[in-house]
Amino acid sequence: MSRITQDRYGQTRDGSEVTRFTLTNKNNVVVRIINYGGTITEIWVPDKEGKVADICPGFDDIEGYQANPIYMGALIGRVADRIAGASFDLDGTTYNLNANDLQEAPNFLHGGTKGFDKMMWEASIDGSKLVLKYVSPDGEENFPGEVTAVVTYELDDDNGLTLEYTATTTKTTPINLTNHVYFNLAGHGAGAAELENHVGRVKADTYVPLNDFYIPTGEILKVTGQPHDMRTPTRIGDRLHDPKLGRGFTCNYNLQVTGNKEFAARFEHQGSGRYFECWTTEPALMFYTGYWLNNRGKGGAMYGRYSAFCLEAQHYPDSVHNPKFPNTILRPGETYRQSTTYRFGVL
Repeated sequence: MSRITQDRYGQTRDGSEVTRFTLTNKNNVVVRIINYGGTITEIWVPDKEGKVADICPGFDDIEGYQANPIYMGALIGRVADRIAGASFDLDGTTYNLNANDLQEAPNFLHGGTKGFDKMMWEASIDGSKLVLKYVSPDGEENFPGEVTAVVTYELDDDNGLTLEYTATTTKTTPINLTNHVYFNLAGHGAGAAELENHVGRVKADTYVPLNDFYIPTGEILKVTGQPHDMRTPTRIGDRLHDPKLGRGFTCNYNLQVTGNKEFAARFEHQGSGRYFECWTTEPALMFYTGYWLNNRGKGGAMYGRYSAFCLEAQHYPDSVHNPKFPNTILRPGETYRQSTTYRFGVL
């Protein structure tokens, strides 16, 4: 298993000290995480020649992450993805949220104005695990209940990075947690041309169609005959510009739920020889190819449109308005649980 070291990463605008944790395994795979937002800042993995590179787009310092408009590498909560109209009804009460997704429509997105991605998490080390804890007060972002969230990160010697999530609440509330890490297996700054050369496979027979504002229509459709069909290895560039997709992939794939961690997806990059797989207990995988990216990042790298992609293990978007979707309501006495592993390798 990995060894963990820590060092000072900087200071937030409000004076909080930020710590960076470095997880290193016997294969010299390195993952770095900061306790601001539980953010994954670096993932160093070897290519087919043994050359190690960082495949995780991000920023050089804490100021970059505080200004981060694209949730790069961060934990998302208490509700990931969108809630239509920035409001929902629960047990006879209407909750009006902060409508922070104003680019397209007045919807709620990824935790609101100040979600889990912008919080300082209490950090501790338990053997080979980094343990992060955040207590979200009752009423934060206008959600009911005090929520205690714990996320552990562990890097094993088979190059698997596992995130284990738990959450409890004092009042009934929606919960949908994920991590918004971006990937480009050619290297974090390799750009859109190399993203198009990735070959992906997603084990999903159905998906949730979204309207122009990324809100589910309420349907569940088969991927057959659609550009969303990635059940066999598919070069991203061969589908990315299909007019049916609109803005590349922003696709909520519906996964098999068995109660165990199941294979969800695999992506490869032939040029570097790198690949990774995603295994999860979650019912959905959001595949996003970075249409809205337009950011200057590490070492001056320009992350433009389609220069990196996300695989967000989560529940369906806007589940609070769609009772036939998998449940996202957490009640007192219950525990939310998720386990997701990203496993890296060489072809």
